[in-house]
Amino acid sequence: MVLGCNRNGYCVGHIREQLAFLCGSSNHLLHPNLISIVKTRSKELPSLGFRRIFCGVPLDHTGPQNQANLRHPSSLQENLAQRIGKATRAPGAASNARVHADANVIRPKDYWDYESLTVQWGEQDEYEVVRKVGRGKYSEVFEGVHSTDNERCIIKILKPVKKKKIKREIKILQNLCGGPNIVKLLDIVRDQQSKTPSLVFEYVNNTDFKVLYPKLTDFDTRYYIHELLKASIMHRDVKPHNVMIDHEQRKLRLIDWGLAEFYHPGKEYNVRVASRYFKGPELLVDLQDYDYSLDLWSLGCMFAGMIFRKEPFFYGHDNYDQLVKIAKVLGTDDLNAYLSKYRLQLDPHLEAMVGRHSRKPWTKFVNADNQHLAVPEAIDFLDKLLRYDHQERPTAKEAMAHPYFHPVRSSGGSRTSS
Repeated sequence: MVLGCNRNGYCVGHIREQLAFLCGSSNHLLHPNLISIVKTRSKELPSLGFRRIFCGVPLDHTGPQNQANLRHPSSLQENLAQRIGKATRAPGAASNARVHADANVIRPKDYWDYESLTVQWGEQDEYEVVRKVGRGKYSEVFEGVHSTDNERCIIKILKPVKKKKIKREIKILQNLCGGPNIVKLLDIVRDQQSKTPSLVFEYVNNTDFKVLYPKLTDFDTRYYIHELLKASIMHRDVKPHNVMIDHEQRKLRLIDWGLAEFYHPGKEYNVRVASRYFKGPELLVDLQDYDYSLDLWSLGCMFAGMIFRKEPFFYGHDNYDQLVKIAKVLGTDDLNAYLSKYRLQLDPHLEAMVGRHSRKPWTKFVNADNQHLAVPEAIDFLDKLLRYDHQERPTAKEAMAHPYFHPVRSSGGSRTSS
């Protein structure tokens, strides 16, 4: 392996050589943070042309998602899925977005027709990998630097997926470029040998939400939720992991637009989007003509976790149990009214699982540790977000006008309370 030092003093090696060393004869793979070595199949990590310059600390893989997977093996989930079928829906109860329903109807086709996008590829050799900072179902994420000016950046290396999905993410990011609190796409590159594409983004000095959220003041919480509402798009994966906050700069960025979609009235969308703890009821009951309001539910789940200091707020062990957890808080009367309105009939097995529950008052979740955050106007705002019926949730514009954000508005855009 050829090693040297770059101008920052980091030890530099060609990542393809390192992967060949680690994945070749020994059949090992870099730990998800490029420091530990674990036994696996070498084909799981593509050979990439980025240069590597630093190994970070390993990621923590013991979060609630993984713990839940240990408690509920996939075989048990598969058996459950075999017993529970999809909800059925009678005709005549279509749902359209309350606002911006025709936004893409009145725009020219080239605004939303991502399948026709011609990608302009940049030069991958201009970037160097520093350390791994995250991973997801569809990508591996690294901190990097631009080799000519040493500007820090984030490099999102995409796993093998359909080209149309990659084009959709690129097209949405290009359309939203310069929008409020949208992470900025700097470049699109790919490895010449493997053809593996990567997206290069602006760097945000993020603090992990598990560390940051417990430290946020009441005004901080109001400020960041208000900032997040400015993004206003059908993101379909709003959750703390996708909200980068540089608390020193009071800067927020919504990231990971891989599941985002253009809204078209009457179109049926895939319900297998969003992360479990933040899935809206419409996804859990197979209502496919959902809209932007899905993100307001996810925001509500995130907001509940922040003000009640309970993360995640709805802690389901699988998608079916997720609906049960929601029903135990919001009650089943409103759930049944929602199903009736949209002519949905749950599978009998799921119906039995959900059972019957009365609605819990939000005050049940207020205690001495969170009462400074769970103030009356916060509870009222949360109550408007977490509605079964997606058409009853506020739009982003309506949400930003809620009295909860009066201190933020009255500060004249200041990032700190007066």
